[in-house]
Parts: sequence; C-alpha cells; structure tokens
Amino acid sequence: MGEVCLPVAKKDPVETGRSNVRYVEIGGIDGKSHELLGVPSVNSTTAPSRCRQVLSAGDTVFSTVRPYLERIAFIPPWLDQEFASTGFCVLRPGPDIDSRFLFFLAVTPLVIDQVLSLQKGVSYPAVLNREVLATRIPLPPLDEQRRIVAILEDHLSHLDSAQVALTMADRRADAMIKQVLVSAIPGPNAYPKTWVVTTVGGAGTVELGRQRHPDWHTGYNMHPYLRVANVFENRLDLTDVMEMHWPGNSFERFRLHPGDILLNEGQSPHLLGRPAIYRGDPPDVAFTNSLLRFQAGNDVLPEFALMVFRRHMHAGRFARESRITTNIAHLSASRLKAVEFPLPPLNEQKRIVDGMNRTLLSVAKCKHDISQTASKGQTLRRSLLAAAFRGDLTADWRARHVHGGRLDGHNGGES
Repeated sequence: MGEVCLPVAKKDPVETGRSNVRYVEIGGIDGKSHELLGVPSVNSTTAPSRCRQVLSAGDTVFSTVRPYLERIAFIPPWLDQEFASTGFCVLRPGPDIDSRFLFFLAVTPLVIDQVLSLQKGVSYPAVLNREVLATRIPLPPLDEQRRIVAILEDHLSHLDSAQVALTMADRRADAMIKQVLVSAIPGPNAYPKTWVVTTVGGAGTVELGRQRHPDWHTGYNMHPYLRVANVFENRLDLTDVMEMHWPGNSFERFRLHPGDILLNEGQSPHLLGRPAIYRGDPPDVAFTNSLLRFQAGNDVLPEFALMVFRRHMHAGRFARESRITTNIAHLSASRLKAVEFPLPPLNEQKRIVDGMNRTLLSVAKCKHDISQTASKGQTLRRSLLAAAFRGDLTADWRARHVHGGRLDGHNGGES
C-alpha cells in the first residue's frame, strides 16, 4: 500500500496561525459504519500532543491501536487541512489509486486481517504505520478502480438505506415496549378502585448488597456475585461473573433466591432501577452494593413486581428519586422503599402479567427479526466488498474494455 500512498506532514496546530482547528480522534469514529461521529475544535491550549497530522480531503485514517483497528474513516472536503491523531496511519492516495477505492480497500478483511496479524504489545497493543503501509493490495487500472467504486457506492447506498429503516424500526419497537409497560400499569392517580396502593417497602423487603473490598479478592470461602454489569432490563448477563471471599455467615445473608428482583442502584438517570429477576441460575450466587434486592411479599407475584419496576424505570419514576454524584444517579434503599407500588388482587396480577408477556414476546420477536436482518446486511456488505476486490463486480466491464490482452488505461498489478 505504501507504494501508492503519499507522505503526510506533521506539525503543531499552533504553526497554522489559526485560533482553532478540527481534530479527528480515534474515539470519534464508529468502528462498524466507519462514520465520523464528531470532530471537535481544539486550540493551542486544548489540543492534545497527538494532534499533529495534517489532513487532506480524500485521505483515509486507519487506527493503529487495538482494540480500535477498525476505526477507519474517509476524510471529506470540509476537513481539508485539519488535523488527525498520531494514533492513525493516514493513507493519502497518490496518482495511481483512487481515494474512494483506497478507503473501501482499507475497511475490508483483506487489509484489516494483515494488520491484525502484526499487532504487538500486551498492555497497549498496536501496529506501526509502516506495517499498515506494507500491506499487499490488488491494484487494477484507475479506470477499473473508479468503476468498482461506482458499483460499490450504488449497492452500498441501498444497504445503507435498509440499515436506516431497520434502525428506525428497532427504535419504534423499543418505544412500543415502553408504551406497553406504562399503559398496562397506570400512574397512581389512575389506579382502579379494586387495587390497593402501597409502597415498594410495603409490598416486600428491600436490601442493598454487600460492599466489595480488596481484602476479599481471595480467601477460603469464595463465591460468585452479581454486580451492576450483570443486570440488564429483564435479563441477566452472565458472561462475566466475578467471585470474592465471604467471611463468616455473610454469604447466606446476601445469597440470591429464585424470584428475587435485582435493581441497579447506580446508573444513568434514565436507566436507574433497571430490573431483572433471578431465576436460580447461576446457583449459589450473591449480590453487591451496586444492586438492590426486592423480595416480594405473600400477596405479590415476583413477575408482577418486575413489570411494575420496568414501568417505573421507563416512566422516569426512579429517576425522580435519584441523587446524582459524579454524573451517576443513585437510588438508595430508603428512597426505593418509599416509591408507590400498585397491588391488584393476585388473580388480576397474573392476568396483567400474562397479557403483557404475550405482547412483549411479539415485540421481542420483531426486534429479533430486525437484528437478524441487520446481521444479514452486514454479511452482504462484507461479501460485496470481497467480490469487488476479487474483480467479480467488473468482470463484464473488463471484457468489454480489453484490447489486445491489455486494459484501456494503465496495466493492473499488486502494490
């Protein structure tokens, strides 16, 4: 690749004589869509030391730092003569390669896999610019490069439109979940007369989990525990369950029992109190003080309590009880206990839960289908790029433009 790329100048932004410059940083690129999420303005005071590479319109920036090797983006005209982090290898097309052709090559496994095989380091794995530039790429003549780009952009525009539609459909499904929960269990002023109005503390018991401590990382009585990273809305993520030492009889106090509901004690305000029910898996597990536990009383179905808590979270009821410290909202046990809790008769609780579950299951199926379709779109995108750089997309075009065994324009090759 280095044979078809031009060198890139490095300078201090102060040398430009401008009070502010735009700065492309690794965190400002989406690793899946390769879109620029945001390009902040910086000045001589706020510009980080990495802000040193001068960009040109048509460049491709390729992150050299793992796990961000797929943070790759094309530089549009409005970023001409702005700056990029030295954490990028800036690929500047020379006269023998089309700028969009170079970008599309950079986002394919053909290039990324070569770069990944070269990454070094443990605490801060990375590759060198020269290693990115040493990757081998196919190089058809410029006319064919431009034809490939035209075909790719036509097909990819249709895939992008489909992705936008799928994203909107997924958001509508999320809004439907919220609407179902909020409408099935109304606010306090609209409770039916047959419902008892109590509080969370009156409907069951609330307890904060056990605090973690470095002294308990090892010990003779190790047991797993759940923390806020394990508790999502209506599901537990058990991919990373940690353990700690539980001295004395402390584990029994915080051991979870099937039917216990766990709520996030600290979160972003709109996710505060995010609840999930523990159904016995994994067994013999406890919880820490990043979570609150609700144990339903005899006249409350745990599944109904879960629905109430999901409703309160989406309606912003928990957020109104929060206290914010360092941008994280907290919901104390005492404040949770005081939140209103509707209490229909048990048979009506079951009817509400069954009806909501049927509706939510239908919405969940829609979300699953949307996700599957989006995944197929990504697979099709990868297949399309692979076909482009095998020459499949331009086979007919090449056949029409071959004269005496040569393509019109330059000879092709590999660089």
